[in-house]
Amino acid sequence: MIRKKKDKFMERLEDMIFNLDRAAIEFGKMDFTTHLDLRAYADNIKTYESHGDELMHQVITDLNQTFITPIEREDIMALCNAIDDVLDAMEETSGMFEMYSIEYTDEYMLEFVDNIQKAIGEMKLAIGLLTEKKLSHMRVHSINIKEYETNCDGILRQSIKHIFNSETDPVTLIKIKDIYESLENVADRCQAVANNFETIIMKNS
Repeated sequence: MIRKKKDKFMERLEDMIFNLDRAAIEFGKMDFTTHLDLRAYADNIKTYESHGDELMHQVITDLNQTFITPIEREDIMALCNAIDDVLDAMEETSGMFEMYSIEYTDEYMLEFVDNIQKAIGEMKLAIGLLTEKKLSHMRVHSINIKEYETNCDGILRQSIKHIFNSETDPVTLIKIKDIYESLENVADRCQAVANNFETIIMKNS
């Protein structure tokens, strides 16, 4: 049986979500104890972010050279941009750890990362359904992503309350608060991907 060739835009989306998923795994490896560890951690995430930019450029090139697309070209562009924004936010957070020389993690940071990784796992499943044109099945994953983002909203409130009640050094307090807010921003970017899924489902169902 001859299998139909997959659309190149669906292949690009799969490449982008695979790269993001790999980056998320590395993003969770917060086992740094020295500044050299921090630099290696930030550089590693930067590598994935740079590859994401290359994939984004390929999408733009393909859109400029293609007349017919599987879904509206602006929806392809918006979804790819949203996925790229998640990676950009992860790279910004990893860089912040290095910039602030935060050589440790706490339970709140790890909870953020756990929810972010789960949200990205839902994105990967949704993209797989999109490539199979099973749009109606995507909605549950969109809902799950939003639930993980809501979890991160709660973690942010708890973490900031904790740091203000426990940290006596004002400079350290500001640094850690910035890290928490940067992690929550990654979750916000994940929700933006879910919103794009909803738009695609609505337009193509």
